[in-house]
Amino acid sequence: MVNEYHTPVLVEETLTFLQPKPQEIYVDGTLGGGGHAEQILMHCGPDGRLIGFDQDDDALATARERLTPFGGRVIYRKGNFSTLGAALEELGIAKINGLFLDLGVSSHHLDDAERGFSFQGDARLDMRMDRGQPLDAWRVVNTYSPEALAGIFWTFGEERYAKHIIRELLRVREVRTIDTTSDLAAIVESAVGAQFVKKTLARIFQAIRIEVNRELEHLSSVLRQGIDSLETGGRIVVISYHSLEDRIVKDFFRDEARTAIPSGHKLIPDTPVQPRARLLTRKPVEASPAECGRNPRARSAKLRAAERI
Repeated sequence: MVNEYHTPVLVEETLTFLQPKPQEIYVDGTLGGGGHAEQILMHCGPDGRLIGFDQDDDALATARERLTPFGGRVIYRKGNFSTLGAALEELGIAKINGLFLDLGVSSHHLDDAERGFSFQGDARLDMRMDRGQPLDAWRVVNTYSPEALAGIFWTFGEERYAKHIIRELLRVREVRTIDTTSDLAAIVESAVGAQFVKKTLARIFQAIRIEVNRELEHLSSVLRQGIDSLETGGRIVVISYHSLEDRIVKDFFRDEARTAIPSGHKLIPDTPVQPRARLLTRKPVEASPAECGRNPRARSAKLRAAERI
């Protein structure tokens, strides 16, 4: 069902910072089930438009159903949001008035055991947002070198037991392939013990998912394209769910809003630069206790926003 696909978080806060208006063009780079897009379209009616990106065919089908009442005001694009610039050029759109991103994995992906995103199910290792791409979690786990796995587990998962897990993983790989989420979960538990396994599994699965979908690379790319595509006064609103994403967004907004480049020497003056953005959130906006109670996924959500100047 449409409303069961994914429960959107921080909806009112998103609208407050995005400020959708009639006759304007907005991009939802993470269309998902269409929850945020529906609200944006309602607030920019009757003639505001929205371009919605998603890599997942299920998400696009669900969003199309939910957003049917808005008709031709919605343009659907299958693909990663990092194709923003090329898509706008193809559509003949020079500038947009707002970009919204709700990062990470949706509730639908976690709940659909067959997609292999969750360690709580038993499915083939997959984790692809776009099921047409060749790289999946199985290939990462079974073919990546120890050095590559260490880089992924440490950089994307910040996992302190990475070496122990890789050692056990390689031992199993010498005997057989690691095919399912439960296979991988058992290897992690064998390496770290039951006491720490749940949080460790969350970090390891996150790290592999980020690698499979190139999530941080795509995020940096769409932020650069987004600021270039915004009209003066246009806004970027981003909801992230872990520190790696949030740090990229925070640093990007800070760099775009700075008025000088530090010289690094007290006797040499800083170099003045023209800022391209104004920070709308000095600290991330978080969900209220009431929303967290209704939707546990909102507990880790952090919203940041900036305005093009």
